[in-house]
Amino acid sequence: MPKARSDIGLIGLAVMGQNLALNIADHGFQISVYNRTTEKTDKFVAENPATPGGVVGTKTLQEFVASLEQPRKMVILVQAGKATDAVIDGLVPLLAPGDIVIDGGNALWTDTIRREKALREKNIRFIGSGVSGGEEGARFGPSLMPGGDMAAWLELKPIWEAIAAKVDAKTGKPMPGAAPGKPVVGGVPCTTYIGANGAGHYVKMVHNGIEYGDMQMICEAYALMKNLLGLKPAEMSEIFTGWNTGKLDSFLIEITADILQQKDPVSKKPFVDIVLDTAGQKGTGKWTSTNALDMGVPAPTVAEAVFARCISAIKEERVAASKILKGPGKKYRGSKKALLEAIHDALYCSKICSYAQGFQLMRTAQTEFNWALNFGEIAQIWRGGCIIRAAFLQKITEAYARKPDLANLLLDPYFNSTVKKAQVNWRKVVSLAAECGVAVPTFSSALSYYDGYRSARLPANLLQAQRDYFGAHTYERTDQPRGKFFHLDWPDPKRPQSAS
Repeated sequence: MPKARSDIGLIGLAVMGQNLALNIADHGFQISVYNRTTEKTDKFVAENPATPGGVVGTKTLQEFVASLEQPRKMVILVQAGKATDAVIDGLVPLLAPGDIVIDGGNALWTDTIRREKALREKNIRFIGSGVSGGEEGARFGPSLMPGGDMAAWLELKPIWEAIAAKVDAKTGKPMPGAAPGKPVVGGVPCTTYIGANGAGHYVKMVHNGIEYGDMQMICEAYALMKNLLGLKPAEMSEIFTGWNTGKLDSFLIEITADILQQKDPVSKKPFVDIVLDTAGQKGTGKWTSTNALDMGVPAPTVAEAVFARCISAIKEERVAASKILKGPGKKYRGSKKALLEAIHDALYCSKICSYAQGFQLMRTAQTEFNWALNFGEIAQIWRGGCIIRAAFLQKITEAYARKPDLANLLLDPYFNSTVKKAQVNWRKVVSLAAECGVAVPTFSSALSYYDGYRSARLPANLLQAQRDYFGAHTYERTDQPRGKFFHLDWPDPKRPQSAS
């Protein structure tokens, strides 16, 4: 028998919305649902009549709001941007002070800051929650990154902790999978309060930027195996399967192994060989790169992953260029085993640098936006449910447990020693790729980042002299305190004159 009022509501019954609603209902919470197309609502309710918590269909926003227990909790899962604003605008006149609106879409964090402020002024509480894990994660346990009103989070917390992915408290590995109507029992939930206003969606954006990097790095490892060793997809699948039992254990490595052994149902050829090499994107990787540029934080590996997708998109132009532009003729003649070990190390070292960049970006953002981010907890909630879930994240959690104010992951003893041991192989791979004409933008950009970050002195001294020469932009001196600027009277150099 359904309750008079539902525990929570959800607007937007596309695949993600349907799966999240069923996840909530599986955990014993009654949920009201609304979709602009009534037929979709009716069909969804009819197809799911016996969930533990129960699903209640509503035909109008008024009916939807009236069906919820006060203070109302409402999840919006519609297209980010104008569609989300339109739903909020439709809800506001129907709500009471203290009601909670939760945006679970891939919203730009600045939109979340704007919406939280506007709703707070109307005494309506707002949470922007990143939801990662795709369709399966939404259904059986995503990683959830909520930011906004703290009191509202405490009211939402029992539901969010119930539906989130769970990991083993000691190992950090995901708990055994759930099934419809049978939630995971035990484990640490992959959700925590991230911070005020847009913090949750910001962290989700960085997660997605790191995801771009992870995916591109794996693609570069695949390209090296294919182009330098001539391996077939089935052979590569075995290698990735082996890698998934060690340091590279992750969801993306696991699915890569699966993909590489998949046959195309039509042609019976390896599936990966019939997929067109043009990659799409939804913008969050670009947002991460743009924000890094805006804040002056070096995040070249994420940016290169975005650019790799961009260059893949100009397929016809690349095909034409391939007939004109020629690369080196060198072929790899060395040991297969040695090269595979080197590619493994290059992938792991590049991954460390990519995550170092992402966490450095969040570290700068918390000052910029007045947040207090707990990086150890962020790494913890990425250990399960989300696309970048990996054993590697346990090492990041441990790094921040050792030193909560760690400036950069590369400075942690584990990551420092790992890169120190593996960098010879990493450098061999990048060098060999260049010699043989195989593009490895994330491997090489991560290596340049590492070499730049470890350099006490960079050639920016010449660059700053150039800027002073052509634009009187001034420069600092090595023999004077930082923050004191000078200008030379170019092009007839005389003694330095203070800029002041």
